[in-house]
Amino acid sequence: MKHKFEADSIQLEFGKKRILSGIYFKCETGSITGMLGRNGQGKTCLMNIVYGNLTPSSKSVRFDNVTISEAYKRPDLLTYLPQNNFIPGFLSLKRIFLDFNLSFKDFESYFPEFKEKENTLIRKLSGGQRRLIEVYVIIKSKSQFSMLDEPFSHLMPFQIEKINEILTNEKIKKGFLITDHMYRHILDICSDIYVLTDGSIKLTKSLEEIENLGYLKK
Repeated sequence: MKHKFEADSIQLEFGKKRILSGIYFKCETGSITGMLGRNGQGKTCLMNIVYGNLTPSSKSVRFDNVTISEAYKRPDLLTYLPQNNFIPGFLSLKRIFLDFNLSFKDFESYFPEFKEKENTLIRKLSGGQRRLIEVYVIIKSKSQFSMLDEPFSHLMPFQIEKINEILTNEKIKKGFLITDHMYRHILDICSDIYVLTDGSIKLTKSLEEIENLGYLKK
């Protein structure tokens, strides 16, 4: 059964400056949806509004047509990877994987460089390794949908390739909304691409349309 996640009528102002206006997007299980936009266009703000971390002037967030205003209280429906580190540094990898009800052995099979590091505290890892752990557990989390803000940042090319493989496997049973400045990876794995520009959002059909919206240079 397909599930649907929608955000609608989102409007956000900071003082007299309007950041977002009339935003609508849709994600479905079985697909990966991309969101592109230049710095300062409001991509992170939009994800935080949807998740319930930021209060806008108006919003409607629905899962299978049921309104959920504070999605962060429903990890069964939605999980969120922010740009900043969100897992406390004092936790061991073993504890993190237990908390997310995930197998560390499965993770090792993708990333054998972590073998015998199960008892390592996450703060002892490099920035790239720490980011990889956080990206992986959100992608594999037991939720209908996951939002990923800059998942490819700080990762090495071979790690990005593995993450894309995992995303492709996981989309069979869940849906994803992804934004990243490494747009080539977004274009490669996403079935739908939204472009956020000048406070509005548009579902695009082609590279030419993305170029016309000013995101890519012709």
